[in-house]
Amino acid sequence: MKKPIRVGVSGSPPFVMGGPTVQTGISVEVWQEVATRLNQPFVLVPLPNTDANLQALLNREVDLAIGPISITPDRLAMEGLNFSQPYFHGHLGLLVPTGSAPWLRRLAPFFGWAALSSLGVLMLLLFFVGNLIWLAERRRNYEQFPRHYLHGVGNGMWFALVTLTTVGYGDRAPLSRTGRTVAGVWMLLSLLALSSVTAGLASAFTLSLSQQSPGRIQQPDDLTGQSVAVVRGTTSSIWAQIYGAKATSTSDLNAAIGLLKAGRVKAVMFDRPALQYFLQKQGDSDFKLAPFALAAQTYGFAFPDGSALRVPLDVEIVDMVRSGRIKAIEDRILQPAPQS
Repeated sequence: MKKPIRVGVSGSPPFVMGGPTVQTGISVEVWQEVATRLNQPFVLVPLPNTDANLQALLNREVDLAIGPISITPDRLAMEGLNFSQPYFHGHLGLLVPTGSAPWLRRLAPFFGWAALSSLGVLMLLLFFVGNLIWLAERRRNYEQFPRHYLHGVGNGMWFALVTLTTVGYGDRAPLSRTGRTVAGVWMLLSLLALSSVTAGLASAFTLSLSQQSPGRIQQPDDLTGQSVAVVRGTTSSIWAQIYGAKATSTSDLNAAIGLLKAGRVKAVMFDRPALQYFLQKQGDSDFKLAPFALAAQTYGFAFPDGSALRVPLDVEIVDMVRSGRIKAIEDRILQPAPQS
């Protein structure tokens, strides 16, 4: 009878499940079937994270490392470490809040650059045209545009505003040739002025009435400077640095999601399948997956140089992939819970 091997196991649902006893999960069940095919007895050795698992392998404390272990260039270059054929292809994902923005934040676009600059330009134009109308009309048409500066310019601005909005009350109108020329030019220019103001205000309205708050992560570039939670010992720490995010390391996925619930980070960066599994089990949740993937990942089992498992392990994994056996394991574990 073969001697049992020590199998280091680390990771989170849906790849490793069952708590300290580690009973199931995609990675665990794939290995269990491979071990059965090879008639290889084993003992599972739970470890806190992927880095600890690989380090135990290099120290020969375990004979094989399983779990959602990403096959990366840096890990492939590690001396004394080898990987099996990949048994799972996935992506790195981002968990973000879905809640609507608070009312004060939803009003923020109206005080943003787009809205304020548009209104500022409008007020300057009205003031400029009001002065021109007043200068042209203050002598001949002083009843409508009094010679007193503030009163006269105020009436001029009112005329400019009525003309801009095409309301045309007719309560004030230029009588001089110069005044009518200024009014005619303003009527043409007001078409451009009104379109500029409309564009700025439409932008503010769109942001305010949408469910998304300003600054929400909508694409990978938005991660720059944002605070995200990552799980210590996983590749998410590396990718957070690549995308320029401010990473806060946690011991596991639950701790990372706890930081997101508390509002201490803007998102959780982790394996997309694990995040999908979390959302599936939570049902109605205040979180969702960001509509983009950050990085493609392949998972494999790790073993030390010279391991006798190298060839038979690869043969069985490739056979299970080709036969659809691994896909069947994934579908059974990842299938949504039936609706009541």
